[in-house]
Amino acid sequence: MAVTKQAQTHHTIDYIELAAPDLGAARDFYSAAFGWEFNDYGGEYAGIRAADGEGEVGGLNPDGAPGPGGALVLLYSDDLDATVAAVRDAGGEISRDPYEFPGGRRFYFRDPAGNELGVWTSA
Repeated sequence: MAVTKQAQTHHTIDYIELAAPDLGAARDFYSAAFGWEFNDYGGEYAGIRAADGEGEVGGLNPDGAPGPGGALVLLYSDDLDATVAAVRDAGGEISRDPYEFPGGRRFYFRDPAGNELGVWTSA
């Protein structure tokens, strides 16, 4: 599949890369939990396709070192409770149960490699 070039915007987040020492397991997890699709680069890297299928928004890097403590990537959910269940069903670990904050609710999880991400929904 040819990757479509997306327009970049000065000083905005352009791409997120997650450490994925086991590239296959990471692809399986994110596909099962969130329905993500990937561009495969010969088993050495997987680009995360944009939701509209045009370009990429990030990647899975098998050379990275996973773990909590870096930048926190937040995903949005229309149904937070269903997303918690999907993360668990896909093999993720909920590291902080859903809680309320001004403007909505959120939770944190660790993927099978140990990367910590969050998911939020509006109030």
